[in-house]
Amino acid sequence: MPNSAPLLPASLTIDNITSNVHAINSTCTSPRLKFLLERLVTHLHDFTRETRLSTSEWTSAIQFLTAVGQICSPVRQEFILLSDILGLSLLVDSIDHPKPAASTEGTVLGPFHTHDAPTYAANGATISHDEDGEPMLVACTVRDTRGNPIPGVKVDVWETDSKGFYDVQHADRAGPDGRAVVASDEHGEFHFKAIVPVPYPIPNDGPVGQLLEKLGRHPYRPSHFHFMFEKAGFDPLITALYVRGSPYERSDAVFGVKESLIVDLGLWGCGGVERYGVGRETKLMKYDFVLVGRRRSGVEASEGGGGAGGHEGEGEAEGIMVVDGMLVPDVD
Repeated sequence: MPNSAPLLPASLTIDNITSNVHAINSTCTSPRLKFLLERLVTHLHDFTRETRLSTSEWTSAIQFLTAVGQICSPVRQEFILLSDILGLSLLVDSIDHPKPAASTEGTVLGPFHTHDAPTYAANGATISHDEDGEPMLVACTVRDTRGNPIPGVKVDVWETDSKGFYDVQHADRAGPDGRAVVASDEHGEFHFKAIVPVPYPIPNDGPVGQLLEKLGRHPYRPSHFHFMFEKAGFDPLITALYVRGSPYERSDAVFGVKESLIVDLGLWGCGGVERYGVGRETKLMKYDFVLVGRRRSGVEASEGGGGAGGHEGEGEAEGIMVVDGMLVPDVD
């Protein structure tokens, strides 16, 4: 295949290297990929010039990223952890899934979601078998922004054990525990038995933990419970509920806490015994989740400037247009 790339000048310098990288990448046929690489190269080069990055610092960065990749496994994603502690995960979710005021906010996925959780067709399943955990009933609803119940929503849920470890962190893991896939019923309701979540440190035995130590930061997360919602026609929602008053509520290592997602744990009392078959001292986590229709999510993004999901040609910055819901440079 003939080389159609632009010819580079004989001498590449600090001043012209950026424009020449753009030129040689300009043959990319994907407008979005070309735009992303152009902005990435621009910011990387500007960062290097601004900080006067040294060869030894560049080498250390390469070695760090190599170590991040090497520690990854099917049940541990160190790159997600790195993205989390830099605030990137929350930023991407907020941009890609903008929410109108009446809907439930999203937050970080975290590195410990798996695809082997058991699926329960009926409400009331016990998802945690940790005998040391404090019993808790999770009872929630799922509705649209008009208040209508949404049946048949796939709800992926997961939490740690009473010691603050996810099942995949145990070397002797025989199968999933503390996680499940449930579904909302005809009334948009779902409930299951779990344990009260506890604060815990993110994995700090790898390169991300070493980075946190060098930055003088702690690795802890406040008590929380993960939820992921999926149903055709609705914007996917990845979120979590945080227990009010938990340690690290205001210093979460991965920046996941949002005020609207902080909840108080109550007690069921006699009503829980009758309706759900749980003891009257069982803690209650209750929440009304609100999902956004895909079309409404795009309109809100366009009107509110919260993301790139608006209509083509509406609300772009000068020199930028939207193609297939993605920002690309307007070169015409």
